Amino acid sequence: MPKVRRTTRQIRLGKVLVGGDAPVSIQTMAKAAPHDIDTIVGQFLRAKRAGCDIGRIAVPDMDAVKSLPLIRERCGLPVVADVHFDYRLAVAAAEAGADGLRVNPGNLGGRAALLAVVEAAGQAQIPIRVGVNAGSLPKVRGMPAEPTADAMVDAALAMVAEVRETGFQDLKVSLKAFDVRTTVAANRRFSAQCDLPLHLGVTEAGPPLPGAVRSAVALGILLNEGIGDTVRISLSGEPVLEIRAARSLLRSLGLRPGGVVVSCPTCGRTNADVVSLAERMEEVLEELDLNLTVAVMGCEVNGPGEARQADMGVAFGPRGEGLLFAAGKVVAKHANAELEQALMARLQTVAKGVGT
Repeated sequence: MPKVRRTTRQIRLGKVLVGGDAPVSIQTMAKAAPHDIDTIVGQFLRAKRAGCDIGRIAVPDMDAVKSLPLIRERCGLPVVADVHFDYRLAVAAAEAGADGLRVNPGNLGGRAALLAVVEAAGQAQIPIRVGVNAGSLPKVRGMPAEPTADAMVDAALAMVAEVRETGFQDLKVSLKAFDVRTTVAANRRFSAQCDLPLHLGVTEAGPPLPGAVRSAVALGILLNEGIGDTVRISLSGEPVLEIRAARSLLRSLGLRPGGVVVSCPTCGRTNADVVSLAERMEEVLEELDLNLTVAVMGCEVNGPGEARQADMGVAFGPRGEGLLFAAGKVVAKHANAELEQALMARLQTVAKGVGT
């Protein structure tokens, strides 16, 4: 288990609490134009089934503002409006029913613009996320600032102070960089100086596999140190992939309940399509909402012995017959071709509350 989580202020996004003693929540962002309501709703519904808690939508114009309440109503997730450059969009999003705003106070257009956004958020009783990215730091003497952890922290503290001077306190902060070490250092330093909840992420992390690995390294280090209140794993892919990656990360640290699939890496002894079955089992555990560890083993070497700690699983045998096991003990033998069906039947029985 991670170290004790640092104590932070608590904010609310719709029905989701962030910070304090609330569980670490998972976020994603819509990957479609904001006027394409059906596509975004579909993305968010799939993400929600996979374990998403909060959705974010880019708001580049007033037409996007009009989409916010429609998407929010249909997907059932708290919706955060992501606004840059035009403070009027943030004000309109707050008035339209957004559950939160993501802004960079430095690019809203000056103090009067910031005050207007803060006033709108206060009247709507929604929080603001102050987002600091290493690639878009405030200029120093007219020149781009070096993307260092110290520069990120200085920018975040200055932005937070500017907002707090208005009396507004419902804030959370993100400090993101592409570089893992910079992201870790910036969040460590900020968390040591400020009690606001932190949204963790690595910006522009990349395609699904390398992006998930890069994010897991940075976020895993921080979460294991008790730093972080909500996370997004930013991937060049469908939102549901971001949720599955984040969910796996949190489960691996004991920060989120839910099903886990253990599968062997496969080798020359493998007697089944382990990869496909393992992927199907992940979907089944997700659909049935089961907090179980299920093992899929391709031969008698890896199962049930090496999967003894799994709640249940299958091991495919070399002579057309394999084993169904539970809690490390064999409960039945079946033809290899029938093992998936037998495992499914047992999972469905558990889902109905009949047994384990």
